[in-house]
Amino acid sequence: MGQEIEMEKKNLLTKTEFDALCDAFHIKENDFFWQANTYFDTKDFALKQKGAALRIREKNGQYELTLKQPASKGLLETNQALSKETAESALTASRFPDGEVKTQLKTSLHLSIEEVTPLGTLKTKRTQHPYRQGLLFLDHSTYLDVEDYEVEMEGPSLEQVNNWLEELLSQFHIPTRTTPNKIKRFFTRQEEIQAKRN
Repeated sequence: MGQEIEMEKKNLLTKTEFDALCDAFHIKENDFFWQANTYFDTKDFALKQKGAALRIREKNGQYELTLKQPASKGLLETNQALSKETAESALTASRFPDGEVKTQLKTSLHLSIEEVTPLGTLKTKRTQHPYRQGLLFLDHSTYLDVEDYEVEMEGPSLEQVNNWLEELLSQFHIPTRTTPNKIKRFFTRQEEIQAKRN
């Protein structure tokens, strides 16, 4: 089964801070790649209420269905590769294939995949760079009417990624900011837009 525990820590950046980190790590425009995450949930946001997230990611013509859910440490990720046709069926008609994600949704979260529908797409221009024994990611994301920037650190333990990120932020005089993950930021903005309409 395609499962892994993800140890990561993020921090939102201003565009100026983002550009400064790109310069410091000698990251050029052609070092970035695009990916698009389409998020799903039930009509009553059952996944969100359980602290879980379901997405299809498109990157370099490849598609992957991912379920993220809370684990004792970090997040448990269940990943399943999709063909283009299967991904398009899920994206347009919410028809998902059998596999690890469907099973995990049912057995662990007690939800049926037939209940979920697409909520929207978040597009990210991303680059990654080796950092200590882990990876540093720089992301520029657009979703709904928002454009944001973030740095993310991934590594073998939460303690290490926290320390690495603190050192990096301190070195570049970047304030520590509460940074929900992308799907939470997407949901928050969606709720703000809906509240304005009502």
